[in-house]
Amino acid sequence: MADRTANVTWTGSLMEGSGTIQSVDSGAFGPLDVSWAARTEDHEGLTSPEELIAAAHAACFSMALSNDLAQAGSPPDRLETSATVTFVPGTGITKSALTVRGLVPGMDEAAFVEAAEGAKENCPVSKALASVPEITLDASLL
Repeated sequence: MADRTANVTWTGSLMEGSGTIQSVDSGAFGPLDVSWAARTEDHEGLTSPEELIAAAHAACFSMALSNDLAQAGSPPDRLETSATVTFVPGTGITKSALTVRGLVPGMDEAAFVEAAEGAKENCPVSKALASVPEITLDASLL
C-alpha cells in the first residue's frame, strides 16, 4: 500500500480566485498555479486538475500496457501515449481519450490493440474514472 499526498492553497472565489499546488510527496513538481480560467479557457501557462488527470491516465495506462505485454511474452521497446481529458463547465469531466503508439517486436496490430483495450479497462486510473461517460482508445503499432 502507498499513500500519496498533494497540498493545495486556494484564495478567493472560484471565478476570480486562484490556487497553487504547493507540493507533492515526491517533490517531483510544484509549485504549480491553477485557476478556473485554466480549466475553461486559455491556460495561459497555468495547469488544471484535468491536465493532471490526463497525465495520470496516460502514465498509468502505459504502465499497465507495458506489464500486460511483457507478461504475454512481448515486452514493448517503446510506448508513446497521450490522454486528452475533456471538461465541460456545469457537467464535469465528460471524456478521456487515450492514444497509444507502440513499438512491440513480434506482435501484430490486432494483438496490440487487444492488449491496449485490456489495459484501458484495467489500469487503476481508468477504474478511478469509471464515472466518466466516455473513455476512448486509439491504438496502433509504430
